[in-house]
Amino acid sequence: MSRFPVLATHFWTPRVMDSVTMPSKWVSSLSNKVSLEAALEDVVSQACAQLEAPATLGFIYVSSAFTSEYSRLMPLLTELLPNVPLIGCSGGGIIGTQADRNIQEAEDEVAISLVLAYLPDVTVQPFHVDTDRLPDLDGSPGAWSRLIGADPAQSPCFVLLSDPFSRGIKDFLAGLDYAYAGTPKIGGVASSGIVNGSVGLFCHKRMYREGTVGFALSGNLEMETIVAQGCRPIGSAFRVTESERNIVIKMSPEEEFSSRLSPLEQLQNLVQSLDEDDKLLAQTSLFVGVAQTEFKMSLGAGDFLVRNLMGYDPKEGALAIGDRIRPGQRLQFHLRDAATSEEDLRSLLKQHQDGLSDKPEPIGALMFACLGRGESLYEEKNFDSQLFTEALGMMPIAGFFCNGEIGPVGDSTYLHGFTSVFGIFRPKYAPKP
Repeated sequence: MSRFPVLATHFWTPRVMDSVTMPSKWVSSLSNKVSLEAALEDVVSQACAQLEAPATLGFIYVSSAFTSEYSRLMPLLTELLPNVPLIGCSGGGIIGTQADRNIQEAEDEVAISLVLAYLPDVTVQPFHVDTDRLPDLDGSPGAWSRLIGADPAQSPCFVLLSDPFSRGIKDFLAGLDYAYAGTPKIGGVASSGIVNGSVGLFCHKRMYREGTVGFALSGNLEMETIVAQGCRPIGSAFRVTESERNIVIKMSPEEEFSSRLSPLEQLQNLVQSLDEDDKLLAQTSLFVGVAQTEFKMSLGAGDFLVRNLMGYDPKEGALAIGDRIRPGQRLQFHLRDAATSEEDLRSLLKQHQDGLSDKPEPIGALMFACLGRGESLYEEKNFDSQLFTEALGMMPIAGFFCNGEIGPVGDSTYLHGFTSVFGIFRPKYAPKP
């Protein structure tokens, strides 16, 4: 547990850079050296050689090969980068940019990835929060902004790294949306690659085992998000007409007012209408998409929050879903496999690219991918990161393979699974000459 009293929050005086003519810069480096000291020296020297300006923030991701040395990481890194606010965590796989500018998804390998950035006119607010001790969601949003230490009027974007064992991460995300409505929030849950393995969170010269660490970033910086849940819808949408907590008791096709069939019977009929390949896939990879918009008539990629189908009651015909559900919400069943995950990410990347106008060029990106993706899903290395760079061009990327991924769907932020979340950073405007 954190040693900090009351709300168990630790935050520091924000760093604000003066306006200068030098453009924003973001660099990523990766090392596979097996010695912690050598790997840190390697990533720092690579990054500093590229940055050509004093870093104003950094991210560090370290593989579980260094589990026994997590406590040494921040003291060593502070010696190398004494004045740089840093956050980071452990990962069962590490993502970074090599010296030859190629992106490496280092799964089950020794690796450390470092981002250093020089961001003029950006306020950097690091924080650590004990997510088992949070303000009341029915209270004032001011309690949540005091918890973080960032001004909601500045519309900060957030990068969040959480431990996998705290119970309050969903409430924490809901609280951030409450206090900082409409601002993007991304991140991931620290992982080890080993069931119940030890994880580490790093923030401003300290290591934590519990809670959430993060940056609130405001000023001349915007973050665009891509949340690829890796599923495709099957059949048509249904509307829930009766539910209790996460149990769908009655539902009907959208074009019908009601149905005499139970939810289970309607699902069985849907599966029987699929082709043989999809019938086989439905036995192991069937999910439920909960529409996040009440008004959009035609639903597509990005409109659903994908959740597990937890089970069913064969007697009553009710379905259990891995989230709360309420009457009036629309559901559509989904399937997931490697080909679907690829198609979903390609579609979202194209949507993002098509939506770009005369914005400044992106400076870098963060990537948070599920441990269940990567080579184990695609049977190919560096798959998601390669799709990303093919669609949006080469830029420095870093991140890790997570126990859960944090990203928005619609207007709210959620904890996902089997997902790849990207945050793309760019200045809002070019620095004045």
